[in-house]
This record gives sequence, C-alpha cells and structure tokens, in this order.
Amino acid sequence: MIFCVEDDESIRELILYTLQSTGFEASGFSCSKSFFDTLEHKLPSLVLLDIMLPGDDGLVILRKLRSSNRTAGIPVIMITAKSAEIDRVIGLDLGADDYISKPFGMMELISRIKAVLRRSEPGSGESVISFKGIKLDHDKHKITIDGTETDFSLKEYLLLQILMENIGIALTRDVILERIWGYEFDGETRTVDVHMRKIRKKLGQYGESIETVRGIGYRLSENSHA
Repeated sequence: MIFCVEDDESIRELILYTLQSTGFEASGFSCSKSFFDTLEHKLPSLVLLDIMLPGDDGLVILRKLRSSNRTAGIPVIMITAKSAEIDRVIGLDLGADDYISKPFGMMELISRIKAVLRRSEPGSGESVISFKGIKLDHDKHKITIDGTETDFSLKEYLLLQILMENIGIALTRDVILERIWGYEFDGETRTVDVHMRKIRKKLGQYGESIETVRGIGYRLSENSHA
C-alpha cells in the first residue's frame, strides 16, 4: 500500500490512478490530519509526501514520521514544486529516501518508487554482521551497541550497513549517495557528512572507527583505538 499526501486534487488523483493501474494499492490524503488518522490503524509500504501542504507541511510530517519507532522505517519520497537546493537538502537530512520535483512524468515516478522499495528490502546476505561491539541484524532491522539496542533512522541504518559490509574500503560520497539514494545529487554531498556525524555520535566510542578520508569520503577502519 502506498500513501500519497498531496493537497492538489488533480495531481493526487492522477498519481493514484497511475499507481493503481500499474499494480499498486494506493490511498490519497489532502492534509496531515487524515494521513495521521489513517496511520493509527494502517501502515503503508511507502509514502509520497508533498512539501507544500495546508497545516503541517511535508517537512513537519517527515519529522513526525522519523521521530516515531512505529513509522521511522517507512520509505518516503518527497514531492515538491520548489527547485531550491535547500529544500531538497533539508528533506534528505531529515531522512527522506528520495525526492521528485514538479512537474514530473508518471512513469518516472513509478520508476523512483520501485527503486526505493527495492532499496528498502531486507538484505539478502548474512542475517547479522558485526564490527567490534556493533551488531547489525538484517532480519530484525536493528542495531545493537555493546548489547544495547540503539535507534537509527533508515538512512543511518543503510549507511552503517554499507560501511560494515566494506570494512577498510574508502567509499566516496558520490558512491554512498548512489548506493543509498539511488542516483547522484550533484552538489549535495553535504547530506552524507550530516548523516555520518549523527552515526558517529550514536556509536559512542566506536564512532572513531569511521574515518574521514580527505578529499574522498569515509571508511570503517579496524585500526582505530575504539
């Protein structure tokens, strides 16, 4: 089930028609109230979220979704009429999985949705991967640090997963963006740095194991003192 939060009725109905005609179940909402009322008893597999909405705007809604353990893992694609970089960066930093700017083609939207859903599927490798005192459990979708479960947003979870699957390998910011967000965001690699700072803080003493490779990106190193 895909939820579409869009106050423009014509756009919302077109999106719903396209989703349903391509095999998806979909429901539409014109504002945050009806959306959150429905979330109380039903969770979607993905949310299409317009930024410009009456009442709570899309960024406020996204913050609320990511702040709740019940909804933090739901993939979100932001829809916006704005072209300013700051709106895209804020959305990504808050945990959006992708964004698409109006006007957009319906087939492009369907392609983006399928890509995000693929990236959100549980990993097909080992169920649990470990690094020092950190354990990442694919099946349970949780991270424990020295045996204590710690909350990570979906993006933070996926970023740490990539680092743990490539210990000792320097990953460029562009590669990280491509792996996590599905394509390159020209000029917006700052969002990787923001997420890495958050991950380091949550990892405590093990945060030092994430090394910044000057001019390149990041790597998880076994040679740190943590």
